[in-house]
Amino acid sequence: MLALALLTLAAPGLSACGFTPLYAQPGVSSGLSGIETVAPDGRAGYLLREALDDALARDRALPPIYRLQIDLKQVRTARGRRVDSAASRYELVFQADWKLVDAKTGGVAREGHAETEVSYDRGEQPYAAISASQDAEQRAASELARKIQLQLADWMARGQAG
Repeated sequence: MLALALLTLAAPGLSACGFTPLYAQPGVSSGLSGIETVAPDGRAGYLLREALDDALARDRALPPIYRLQIDLKQVRTARGRRVDSAASRYELVFQADWKLVDAKTGGVAREGHAETEVSYDRGEQPYAAISASQDAEQRAASELARKIQLQLADWMARGQAG
């Protein structure tokens, strides 16, 4: 009962403070859904493009407002070593330099950089090693897509001025 009373008292204060949820109107979610992702070929590019299309809620029924062009670099580094000098742990780093290009004019509306790193254990069995590597790529692509989505949403929430 006390929690309900506090929530009732706090609601008018929060509504007057100017707080606007990131995905609320005006225009951030519709702006994000108008972005077409152009990622490089290969497994990492495919995973990143799929994660971005999901994160941005791409509406394929409408023509794109922007094209997100991504230059993706992937670096895999051995970190842990066993007694026989074979790597037992790897670090995977995805670096993306991206440009948001206006679909009509071709002008660059925004540029940015995002980077993420994940680590994974190399399994003893071949299938386990392949599975761990692919899982790390999936996690890195999802995290990188989230970072790019947040950068774009922040830019759109600020009125596309910064």
